[in-house]
Amino acid sequence: MTDPDTSPASDVAPENTRCGFIAVIGAPNVGKSTLVNALVGSKVTIVSPKVQTTRTLVRGITIVGASQLIFVDTPGIFAPRRRLERAMVTTAWSGAQDADLALLVVDAKRGLDDETGAIVDKLREVRQPKVLVLNKVDLVAKPALLALAQALNERVAFAATFMISATTGDGVARVAETLAAQVPEGPWLYPEDQMSDAPMRSLAAEITREKLFLKLHQELPYRSTVETDSWTEQPDGSVRIEQTIFVERESQRKIVLGKGGHTIKSIGSDARAELAGLLEQKVHLFLFVKVRENWSDDPERYREMGLEFPKG
Repeated sequence: MTDPDTSPASDVAPENTRCGFIAVIGAPNVGKSTLVNALVGSKVTIVSPKVQTTRTLVRGITIVGASQLIFVDTPGIFAPRRRLERAMVTTAWSGAQDADLALLVVDAKRGLDDETGAIVDKLREVRQPKVLVLNKVDLVAKPALLALAQALNERVAFAATFMISATTGDGVARVAETLAAQVPEGPWLYPEDQMSDAPMRSLAAEITREKLFLKLHQELPYRSTVETDSWTEQPDGSVRIEQTIFVERESQRKIVLGKGGHTIKSIGSDARAELAGLLEQKVHLFLFVKVRENWSDDPERYREMGLEFPKG
């Protein structure tokens, strides 16, 4: 995985190529991030059983034939209460409006509930072609799947409908092939071997935040953020990474640290192992926990996350 650079995007003649942005939208925890990772073939966005894991627009890039597909993994759309939540939902809809295609992911087991229904109704305002993906179909009987697909297509004119399991990969290739044929003609925007436009420093911070979500419970993960402070390539080929986990209160800091530092050590160990595999080099990861009161009301933090700071 590399950061954007100025190297040629591809050896394929531009007149024969296609390239497009595909916004992946849906309610929280329907499998959007898992699907994006499966489509790209590498981890470019974090995954957690908890809702609202993705906070910003994360782009995963893959090549299918002569087409470059740029998937925009958006935050889950829900009824927001806090300022950070409002910013996440606004970002998700802006991603859908700006993309070439909108891909709606629906949890087939949950079906057409109120949350999904509200998204579908608003999706009618999106002018771009829309594709429906029913995820987790291995958990639902076929008659119920067909009924759900029909109900959704009666609400919105979808260009195509797919039934998949993002976790197992079943049906994912067919989604990619169809999208490759639908994106606009044009030159590729990224080098052929690039799988994300996120700097590695940002992805490393997100991986640590994912481990926070998996290790901790209740409200704490939503009140925390992670920043990569330094990234130093060592003479022996390893990399030293220092990160700070920011929380809003001293009581939260103690929870992240855990008794005798056990929790923070466990988070660091899991993040270090995943980063080492991703970077294919030894990683020395150092985590610090600091209190930054009301960070979720700080406009600067929103700019760093790529979110627009909501007024009021």
